Amino acid sequence: MRLNSVIPNFKAQTTQGPIDFYKWQGNSWVVLFSHPADFTPVCTTELGRIAVHAPEFAKRNTKVLGLSCDKLQDHVDWVNDIKSYCQDIPGDFPYPIISDPDRTLAVQLDMIDEENRKNPDFAQTVRALYVISPDHRLRLAMIYPTSTGRNVDEILRVIDSLQLVDRIPEVATPANWVPGDKVMILPTVKDADIPKLFPGGVDKVSMPSGKVYVRTTTDY
Repeated sequence: MRLNSVIPNFKAQTTQGPIDFYKWQGNSWVVLFSHPADFTPVCTTELGRIAVHAPEFAKRNTKVLGLSCDKLQDHVDWVNDIKSYCQDIPGDFPYPIISDPDRTLAVQLDMIDEENRKNPDFAQTVRALYVISPDHRLRLAMIYPTSTGRNVDEILRVIDSLQLVDRIPEVATPANWVPGDKVMILPTVKDADIPKLFPGGVDKVSMPSGKVYVRTTTDY
């Protein structure tokens, strides 16, 4: 799926009951992520760490939704394993996992490995993660190989960045940015408008080219 494309509405069975995606999302952001199969070691760590960080997602008005092509009862049994392995998950398992045994939703959302997508005996969802804004648009996509677990801190960091630039569209976040660091002012912002937009001040970086295009601020 392409960035800023609209995630289509869908209905699905989950470990927390049936959902209508748009109604379930409401006015929240969503992290929708797929995993290759239940009862697999790397995925167990991923779902567990995301569950542990559930309060951090909630602080960001973000709901979490898992997906794989296994049966619903397998999801339920696997959740018990995850809770046993990740014993620092507070309370009940905090988010639903979609059951998509016929792979309909996985194909619709481009989450099936292209090499095997037509083979029901081998097709597995790729390790995809979508960040979806409240208007149902795909704002960020991360695709990992099955061998590499995702970094939950990075997921939270990119949500912080996306929400910041929605609030202040005149800025972008640089490499390795975390909240509190300087942000970059877009080149499209005119110098004459900066005092009004960033009254707390702006730093300008001199470059050998003589072009002034790196302007930073913590006034956000």
